[in-house]
Amino acid sequence: MKPEELKYLESHEWALMEQQGTDLIATIGISAFAVEQLGDIVHMELPSVGGSVTAGDEFGEVESVKAVSSMYSPVSGEIVDVHTAILDNLAVLSDDPYTQGWLLKVKVSSPSDKLLDFATYQAQCESH
Repeated sequence: MKPEELKYLESHEWALMEQQGTDLIATIGISAFAVEQLGDIVHMELPSVGGSVTAGDEFGEVESVKAVSSMYSPVSGEIVDVHTAILDNLAVLSDDPYTQGWLLKVKVSSPSDKLLDFATYQAQCESH
């Protein structure tokens, strides 16, 4: 998937919205900009399948050699998949944050009203 196809939160999480049958599924991750800012990622906490997330609320934490940062959900809904294998190979986030570096899949009940398109998100990143 391409970064231009995604929606973003100002806090650097991304979402790819895909219709799967009658369900809208959001694949969620953190942006290349976030990974670059964090530096070497050493630990991550993710929620469990079957739980729920609320748009704008914290769903986990990412820890780097520089800082611990909360991750926020771009959508509300039920967690239907968690990329637990990434916890054993966090380098994937640096190598491929948009395809292999996904974190959660959520059956969407509602998206955040604060989602940005790629151009708006890029402009925000460049202003920091």
